[in-house]
Amino acid sequence: DGYLKKVGNALDRMGELAVLAQDTTKSSTDLALYDKEFAKLQTFISDTEGKEFNGVKLLDGTAIKVTQDEDGTAYTMSGVDLDGGDYKKVVDRTNANAALQIKVDTAANAATALAQVKLAITELAEDRADVGADQSVLQNISSTMSVLKDNLGAANSRIKDVDVAEESANFARQNILVQSGTAMLAQANALPQSALRLIG
Repeated sequence: DGYLKKVGNALDRMGELAVLAQDTTKSSTDLALYDKEFAKLQTFISDTEGKEFNGVKLLDGTAIKVTQDEDGTAYTMSGVDLDGGDYKKVVDRTNANAALQIKVDTAANAATALAQVKLAITELAEDRADVGADQSVLQNISSTMSVLKDNLGAANSRIKDVDVAEESANFARQNILVQSGTAMLAQANALPQSALRLIG
């Protein structure tokens, strides 16, 4: 979504440039400067299509699967393709058909470019809505997984951890038995010593 937000900013600026280029008071030099910036923004959007996270392409239209539960069930997130649909038309400056090239070097081309940018902005809004829905689902899955982790930890604790009250009572009992045994042994050793003293 962060990348798509940046693409949205670029499309907004491209729309502004297309509107400015339709101003009849602008000179050919002004139009050339607008078109130069417009081309840079097209390149930016085209380059954003190749962005990755952890080696996974995010914006090439491929649906991404994420494990969502302990059974290994996968949740499939919607794919966003910055190299297709209305995005592709916005960034295409190399089309063999000059009429299909998106530029703002003339007022007529700027009008065509503005219409195409509007379509790309609409597609972007739909894609961001899909991404937002996926984010919401993933947050819910994360919460569910946290509950599962807590439950597993509690179950593991019941199996492995000591019952402190029971073990404390057992320790006290064993301690009393050891002490009483020691006292009895001391008494048993004391009687023969007393008898020897009487004889001796």
